[in-house]
Amino acid sequence: MILISIELMLLGVNLAFILFSVFLDDISGQIFSLFILTVAGGESAIGLAILVSFYRLQGIISVDYVSFLKS
Repeated sequence: MILISIELMLLGVNLAFILFSVFLDDISGQIFSLFILTVAGGESAIGLAILVSFYRLQGIISVDYVSFLKS
């Protein structure tokens, strides 16, 4: 749920960049949006890898049990 929330925030920022880019007739917002999408894809791939490895160690995926990773 946390990763989905981060992805939704990044997509909202991308939409704002694209709309302002079209409104101002400037392509830099659209190019910046592509960079953000690339970072968001990498972030979700790394997050999924962390979740898979956590599931292999603990056998359950819950935010409550992630507190041992802080040390």
